[in-house]
Parts: sequence; structure tokens; C-alpha cells
Amino acid sequence: MTATDELRAATARVVEAAARSVVRIGRHGGRGCGVVVGEGLVLTNAHNLRDRTTQVTFADGRAEQGRAAGIDLDGDLTVLQVDTGDAPVLAWAVDADGLAVDWGTTVFAVARTGDGVRVTSGVVSGVDRTFRGPRGRLVSGGVEHTAPLARGSSGSPIVDEQGRLLGVTTLRLGDGFAIARLADADLRTRVDDLAVGEEPRRRLLGVGIAPAHVARRMRQAVGLPERDGVLVREVEAGSPADRAGLRRGDLLAAAGDTVITDADVLFTVLAAVPEGGELVLHVVRGTDDLDVTVHFDDAADAAADESVVTGDEGDSTTEDPGQ
Repeated sequence: MTATDELRAATARVVEAAARSVVRIGRHGGRGCGVVVGEGLVLTNAHNLRDRTTQVTFADGRAEQGRAAGIDLDGDLTVLQVDTGDAPVLAWAVDADGLAVDWGTTVFAVARTGDGVRVTSGVVSGVDRTFRGPRGRLVSGGVEHTAPLARGSSGSPIVDEQGRLLGVTTLRLGDGFAIARLADADLRTRVDDLAVGEEPRRRLLGVGIAPAHVARRMRQAVGLPERDGVLVREVEAGSPADRAGLRRGDLLAAAGDTVITDADVLFTVLAAVPEGGELVLHVVRGTDDLDVTVHFDDAADAAADESVVTGDEGDSTTEDPGQ
């Protein structure tokens, strides 16, 4: 059997095993894709939802309204509750011995867009990749692959030659590369938690920020002296930042004894604040230095788990996260 024959046979197996488990998310051409991971459950990317409900279209053309059982916005995952009918649950490749995906592993991407199902092949081109979720937090467990994807394919699965789930594609990197969230035991646990409404809570300050190089450029543009830190571009009404009196244009230079050099430092500091605790931020406001104490009311803040996310003009990356 030639290599072409082997690829054709593997593609046929993938279509048979996986195609009916892949759905379209959203109306018309769709915002993305998803995969049936349980009876009445569909896994997709959180960024494919505008709110907690969305239309889910199955292989037979049936369209049902799905509702988010649980959302992990920072991890860019959501599990939808929806009538999956006779759509089969896609088998996971992970087993008791774990999931071995390495450079050169053959993968197939299976997507369902407005044109129907699309199956492409490629290889794993990178492992242990990190990427940023919709609010800018780093997410680990990424697998880079070369299976071509059309627009509207985020949330679609990559599978092995038997059509078993290896990962969930989250973003395209351009130049023919994409990142998928590895379908390992950790992801399976997260899916199980989201399916029963257990959503991760991560402490939020309630600001949209510009990174350090943008902060320096903006301060220079208005004649202010150069300082290190991240710049507040938006403040969410009613957030801990708003209650503490932070303002748009403030430069966050330090948190406690930790110098804030970028958004990731701020994320790390926030994660270490105890429940109901407080954080002292050193702020540069114009030419003035001041300390601002931020108090966190976890009960109140958990009910408003959305922060302002703004992007640097002309930049399509998630460089300016919400905190």
C-alpha cells in the first residue's frame, strides 16, 4: 500500500469515527465548532459564545439551542447542555497510561462549517505550547499542529488515525499552524467539572491594561516621564479596582513588594491574594506616586466574573488583557 493509499484509508476511518460527533456553533455559517463529549454535552471554545446560549447544528442538519453548563473563560473552554440526539460521543485517545503526543504525530482536524464537514491532515509541530485565553491569562497544555483549518473552525477536534480525540483546536497562528488544547486527563477533569456547572473562579482586579511598551509610548506622547509598569486603559464599574479608586491612565508600577513588569506578573500576584484579602498597588498618576489599597469581596466579585478587555490599536493579539 502506498503512502497515498494509507492516508486515504486513515481519512476514511476518521470520517466514519468522528464526523458525526462534530457540530457547528452559532447561526448561519457559524462562529466555531464543537464536539460531542457526552450524552447531551458539547465541548467548544468559550470565545465561540456571545452569551450563555447558542445554536448547535448537527451532522443531520438538526439545529438545537444549547446553554452553557459551565464556562472557563480564561481557559477558553465551555461545555454546552444540548439535545445531542443520536450524535455519537467521540472517544478520547487518553487512557490510564496518559496521552503520548510528540513531534511528528499524525493528526486529523475535523471541522463542521457552513459548507459541511471538512477533514484535513497534518502533524504535531510543537508540544508544551502556551497561549493566551480571551482575557490574557497564559494557558498551558497546547499542541501546535499543521492540519489546515478554515475560518470558523475553532473548537473543532484534532483526532488520531482511529478518529479518537487528541485535542481541541483553539486558535490559528497563521502560516499554516494552529494550537489545540491537549485532550489529556487534566482536560477531561475540567470538562467533567464544567458539565456539572463547576466553573473556575480566578480573582479579577477589574481593569483592562496596556502592556509596558505601550504604556511607555503613551506617557511619552503626552509629555510624561518614562516609568515602568502597565497602564490602566479601562476600569470596570463596580469592580475591586473601581471601588479602590483606580482610574483610566493610572500606571500600575508595583503590587506590594513586587515590581509589575508585565501582565503575567500581575496575574501571579492576584492569584496569591487570600480570600477576602487586600492588595496594595503602587500607582503612578501623571507625575504623582501613590499607594492604593484594593479590597476583594469574593462573594460579590464572583457574581460578576467579567472584566474589560481592550486591545492595542492595530494589534490583533491578546496583548492587552483584562485583569
